[in-house]
Amino acid sequence: MARAVMIQGTGSNVGKSLLVAGLCRWARNRGLSVAPFKPQNMSNNAAVTADGGEIGRAQALQALAAGIEPLCDMNPVLLKPETDTGSQVVVQGRRVATTGARDYVALKPKLMGAVLESFARLSARHDLVIVEGAGSPAEVNLRAGDIANMGFARAAGVPVVLAGDIDRGGVIAQLVGTQAVLDPADAALIKGFIVNKFRGDPRLFDDGYRLIAERTGWRGFGVVPYFPQAALLPAEDALDLPRRSAGRGLKVVCLTLSRIANFDDLDPLHADPGVDLSMIVPGQPVPGDADLVIVPGTKSTRGDLAFLRAQGWDIDLAAHLRRGGHVLGICGGYQMLGRVIRDPEGLEGPAGEEAGLGLLDIETVMVADKRLTRIEGTHVATGAPIRGYEIHIGRSDGPDRARPFARIGPAPEGAVSADGKVTGSYLHGMFAEDDFRRAFLAGFGVQAGPQSYAQGVDDTLDRLAAHLAAHLDVEGLLNL
Repeated sequence: MARAVMIQGTGSNVGKSLLVAGLCRWARNRGLSVAPFKPQNMSNNAAVTADGGEIGRAQALQALAAGIEPLCDMNPVLLKPETDTGSQVVVQGRRVATTGARDYVALKPKLMGAVLESFARLSARHDLVIVEGAGSPAEVNLRAGDIANMGFARAAGVPVVLAGDIDRGGVIAQLVGTQAVLDPADAALIKGFIVNKFRGDPRLFDDGYRLIAERTGWRGFGVVPYFPQAALLPAEDALDLPRRSAGRGLKVVCLTLSRIANFDDLDPLHADPGVDLSMIVPGQPVPGDADLVIVPGTKSTRGDLAFLRAQGWDIDLAAHLRRGGHVLGICGGYQMLGRVIRDPEGLEGPAGEEAGLGLLDIETVMVADKRLTRIEGTHVATGAPIRGYEIHIGRSDGPDRARPFARIGPAPEGAVSADGKVTGSYLHGMFAEDDFRRAFLAGFGVQAGPQSYAQGVDDTLDRLAAHLAAHLDVEGLLNL
């Protein structure tokens, strides 16, 4: 049996990702070689790996916590939703298909081989692998062919610890009820439980904690108080996006698209005291006092362009520019700013083309060859170094490309309108580069905060590890 432990949850968003990140940092700080692993993830917030593929953003953060480069093996199956019923399927970092939910049920069992192959490679290279489940094993209607929770745990022989979220209420029913619906052979793999996100005096839950242990026969590994600093770490779920930052200075608003992707682009701005960042939700207009509007990445450019227009945001953007405001489009948002988006092969939906917003003189054609690469270059307007990554299928060109946003070596990247008010770029993660962020904000007459974004994330991971060590029996958990 591989040296591994798996954190599963009683539901989505119960804190599995943060628990795994904190345990990875704790193990690393103890001198262990540790790696994160999630057999199957569903997220449009992806990271480009050191080996040139893509994985869920949470696994990239967990790799950072472990002190290693993110690799495709850490998340061998990634589902990227394009519609309410269909997703792009990425296997070991590469797109292999786009399927509907029913078709994926048939495809899923065929992916277990890739999952176990990736897990075996990580296990061979590290002292310890900490595995994260997906959703909940209580979704027994999905148990046949499962590769994300108990199906993987049984195939790989990995012990499971089940986490419940007391913050949402009903944690006793969450944990006891999960055991009640599980197949006995699956339930036997669960060696204990964690109560997560407790607010207040944890001693008040002593009776409930004992009741869970008595009803389930599972060992309790602790009650983890709510960790508010989690807001300083990159979020993977769009539901976790902050609606407003506490900064003062440049007023930045971002459109919350229906298929918003790679939205951790915003995290460094959210953390910077020189920025007042707001997320504009559907039905809400762009405020008249905004300085900069960001049109973010999306998993469905043409679909979200229609969504943008349905909110009246196209009219708001035109009015914003008339008032002298600026617009920045990133990846899919960049594509929307052009004159036309063509998808002749139907890569993101029905084949066809759509008129863009016409704010940049470029055209975009969707091509099957997906670009996945890390980037280092120079921001043209300020000369500041810029780093980021590209993860997209479109190619954009046109007259405004003669005024690039950045240069990657001698090659131009992105486009700027003739009046300098509208900018588009394929670079995700650009604001995490401190020198660029400071230079960018200085261009608006705003002084950025002195802190390093990367150092702030790293310090928060250390605090998370200490938080878990103070409230969990971490030694006992990893001794499983």
